[in-house]
Amino acid sequence: MSYNLLEFSRGGGCGCKIDPIKLHAILADHKTTDAQSLLVDFLDKDDAAIIEINNETCLIQTVDFFLPLVNNAFDFGRIAAANAISDVYAMGGKPIMALSMLGWPQDVLPLELAKDVLKGAESICKEAGISISGGHSIETKEPLFGLSVSGVVEKQNIKRKNTCQLGDYLYISKPLGLGLLSNAIKHNLLSEEGYQVLIETACRLNTVGVELGKLKSVNAMTDVTGFGLLGHLTEMLGGKFGAELNLESIPVIQEAKGLAEKMVYPNITTSNYNYVKDHCDGLNGLEFLWLCDPQTSGGLLVSSSEVLNIETLHPIGRVVDGKRIKIS
Repeated sequence: MSYNLLEFSRGGGCGCKIDPIKLHAILADHKTTDAQSLLVDFLDKDDAAIIEINNETCLIQTVDFFLPLVNNAFDFGRIAAANAISDVYAMGGKPIMALSMLGWPQDVLPLELAKDVLKGAESICKEAGISISGGHSIETKEPLFGLSVSGVVEKQNIKRKNTCQLGDYLYISKPLGLGLLSNAIKHNLLSEEGYQVLIETACRLNTVGVELGKLKSVNAMTDVTGFGLLGHLTEMLGGKFGAELNLESIPVIQEAKGLAEKMVYPNITTSNYNYVKDHCDGLNGLEFLWLCDPQTSGGLLVSSSEVLNIETLHPIGRVVDGKRIKIS
């Protein structure tokens, strides 16, 4: 008997995220304990927490989990693992270990499928040079899976999200549209070719982050996930700067554009749009559907004071004066 995981979950991937406006309200009164060795925490809205081990080396810690965004259990595990590990790369670090988190409705889905999820995650972890060394599992109404990932980074190579500088060049390492593609699966509108593009893109590790971490010209870095390109760019600019984006230069998966034209998109897209619309100029057409598309295991968004000639990076604009994002 075959099972489609999407039949057992309301949402999927980073499209499950609580929207940014509500999340900020939840965290408004939360505080962390003062610790001199804690260099980065959630107050910075960064991709991971960082604690200093000694004068040279720091420990990166992150966690990410979600409901299925594809029907295939093995592919679900692969995407979830790549997405979780990405936060370490986004800080300029190298992953060293992972712990798994599994929620499973064992009354309706066989445990063999849960094994396939873990196998998929293990295959990506092996590619990243780490292992799943433990974890935790619970009984849930919907299947969910993710990883807690540890990494290391030299203190001088730490890359933060909101430390871009005026005049910086902006780059992205993967095309947009992953949310549109995964949402189309639920409506039986995604082609087999589109599915393969989704899997290849979402499972591709952001290992370039290690290289970028060593570059002094790279002032800021984050990965594009549930809040979409414009949402994560907003966080990168930190209310200090604006940005000018060249719409034609932003890579978008072609089938995702076709789905946008059919107005088939994830629900969280509109929440992402509401988060950015008041400080964005140029959102005059359907482009908001991919610029606000929730990515799962999306690419790195990079801000650099120098031009970067790295094959996997696509130049998309500049950091400018003011506090608005202008799209032309």
